[in-house]
Amino acid sequence: MRKGVLFVISAPSGAGKTTLCQKLSELFPEIKHSVSYTTRKPREGEVDGVHYFFVEKQNFLGMIEKGEFLEWAEVHGNYYGTSREFVSSMVSSGTDLLLDIDVQGGREIRKYFPDSVLIFILPPSKEILRQRLEGRMSDAAEVIERRLKIASDEISGYKNYNYVIVNDSLEKAFDEFASIITAERLKTERVDSSWIKEQFFKEDKNGY
Repeated sequence: MRKGVLFVISAPSGAGKTTLCQKLSELFPEIKHSVSYTTRKPREGEVDGVHYFFVEKQNFLGMIEKGEFLEWAEVHGNYYGTSREFVSSMVSSGTDLLLDIDVQGGREIRKYFPDSVLIFILPPSKEILRQRLEGRMSDAAEVIERRLKIASDEISGYKNYNYVIVNDSLEKAFDEFASIITAERLKTERVDSSWIKEQFFKEDKNGY
């Protein structure tokens, strides 16, 4: 009926983006998640090919040289990249795709997919963001400080996004998230006009 919608989700680390995307998958299981490539080591519970494609830095750099990435960036000392072929084929086939990337990546995606939908997730405040990062108990103090500094730079790019959600309440933020997804999928310009013509305006054998 239509081509797929590319949803780009960005947020500073600790804003709750991963949790919101996981809940979205439960409500809209037909929306696929783009699996990025990364050079960082997998965290506990992460599965190769499901959460990320984990590759060595040398392999990643080789993929850059071949132009295999739609976008790529170095974040917190590690490389992340989105497969150009994967995204293009999914959207062209009519599959809605959820792409979880940083602000720099979102800017690059919009160049190639100007009709993509960009959604930014904000924490309620910097202090709450700090509390969430410290609550993970997985990062050293210097890592947390670096993430907070990067968060300030990322948040300054929110104006380039179509929507902003403040995650002060997970339930409220998710309702807003799901509403955006539903509305965007139903927009008139996303409907395949040839399908409308075939279903409702094709002449029958009597010329009607």
